[in-house]
Amino acid sequence: MAVVTVTRRAVLWVPDWPVVAAMTEAGLGADAPAAVLHGRSLVAVSAAARAAGVRRGSTRRLAQRACPELAILAHDEGRDSRLFEAVAAAAEQAVSGVEISRPGLLMIPAEGAARFHGSEEALAEALVSAVAEYAGVECAVGAADGLLAAVLAARESMLVPEGASRDYLAPAPIGTLALAAMERTQRDEVERLASVLTRLGIVTLGDLSALPSADVLARFGPVGAWAHRLAGGEDLAPPVVRRGEEDIAVELVFEDPAERVEQLTSLAAEAAASLDRALLDAGMRCGRVRIVARTEKGHELERVWRTDVGTRAGAFARHMTDRVRWQLEGWLSGTATGAGAGAVDPEPAPLASLALVAEDVLPLGAEQSYLWGGVSGADSRAHRALERVQGLLGPEGVLAVAEQGGRSPRDRAHVVPWGQEAPPARAIAHPWPGRIPDPPPATVPPAPRPALVLDAGGAPVSVSRRLAVSAPPTWVRLEADPSDERARAAQRHPSAGHVGRLEGPVWDRARPVESWAGPWPVAERWWSEDASRRVYLQVALREGDEGDLAVLLAYGEGRWTLEAIYD
Repeated sequence: MAVVTVTRRAVLWVPDWPVVAAMTEAGLGADAPAAVLHGRSLVAVSAAARAAGVRRGSTRRLAQRACPELAILAHDEGRDSRLFEAVAAAAEQAVSGVEISRPGLLMIPAEGAARFHGSEEALAEALVSAVAEYAGVECAVGAADGLLAAVLAARESMLVPEGASRDYLAPAPIGTLALAAMERTQRDEVERLASVLTRLGIVTLGDLSALPSADVLARFGPVGAWAHRLAGGEDLAPPVVRRGEEDIAVELVFEDPAERVEQLTSLAAEAAASLDRALLDAGMRCGRVRIVARTEKGHELERVWRTDVGTRAGAFARHMTDRVRWQLEGWLSGTATGAGAGAVDPEPAPLASLALVAEDVLPLGAEQSYLWGGVSGADSRAHRALERVQGLLGPEGVLAVAEQGGRSPRDRAHVVPWGQEAPPARAIAHPWPGRIPDPPPATVPPAPRPALVLDAGGAPVSVSRRLAVSAPPTWVRLEADPSDERARAAQRHPSAGHVGRLEGPVWDRARPVESWAGPWPVAERWWSEDASRRVYLQVALREGDEGDLAVLLAYGEGRWTLEAIYD
């Protein structure tokens, strides 16, 4: 017998939060017409802009035609999350803990909070009043059994009676499932499911909940089972209570502006030790430290570093001393740029003050442990080893790779010094038309490697500007290790039917092509001097007893290169 999980939730919703946050940062009044542009369309519109005829999903041109005075603001998920902390803190004036599900949406376990305030009506009134008073933002509150019902109730400012969520959800359109998705990738997957269900004639949540759960799982997989449970008013997991802790900051104001690198070592050590003492006095640890320096001209420079060093004696001070020194040296010499709210000096300038702000503050002993108890010593040893190497080689000596936006696998790799939190140069959420289709490759060489793509007669294969392949790819030869004697033998005695003497790189043996897909063109920055045009080809090669090999090849400027290797 299946166990039905239902949690009574209260949801606090701030309508159009992305545009509210953008207007707050830009200093615009609440009655100003404004919209947030992401990619080619508007993702959030203010009430004044809607009254003027601007609609979400419109292009910039259509929106400005409807409202010429419309303020177009940039999309920034980091800003939305950062400013929403003020709303969460305001809500905590009325309840003891909240869960930030996504910027603009808070969840609260309703039963205990409602008992404390006397009723759910009183709880909703207290939340609305607290957010208006302490954050200066209008919000709506709803309550219901289950996640999706609570979100819909908040959007309508309703309190759905206990046990009535299934009937409340039944007439809602199937597209409302996306409101329960708390991240972009999950929301895209749910929207695709809703599109399929609509084409199948399942247009309401009641239609979906009436289907047998086993059949939904078999046909649509885990996302279908997730949607079926929510459509029936069930829940997935109880809200995770947020226990907010205040950031802890220390600041040093220099008597004489620091303009020499030699001055920075003692300043970095003093600032790191001061923050370490402040954290220990408060019984806290932090997950990140924001380094803020102010120049003699009044400009602010900021950088954020992670601090995964646990509670080892003296580890935090040593860890942060190096990072503060590296950052100050970079700013003073002009080799590093700031990422803060203030303007950055175009030229290096003496530093007048230094502040360290501990963020993601947690009480001592609250670090994550293993599922069955115990603390990961292996992680700590690995971090200590990386810290030692980075201390010897400098910040660029140990690098970490994160994903960023781009079209090719190489462009999508964002490399930063280990421990540093730097925003990617290209946003992942942008459309990136022409991107190489998924699945992504497992291995991307540090630099493209030469390759030969040959037809059945051994002649090189080329791709025209109209994406016409000169001949079906039949053989592929990749660059080999020059010390490999087998490769040298293949260089001297190529297989019958292939080219004879190959100049340049030492080539590995010829591999027969099992199948291929493409070509995909990528033309970038056609308006600039560094314009590039490449054509990509996915090729599956037969490896005999060693197994098959799948590679991503690129063709540009008359030659082929190996870009990546698939598992």
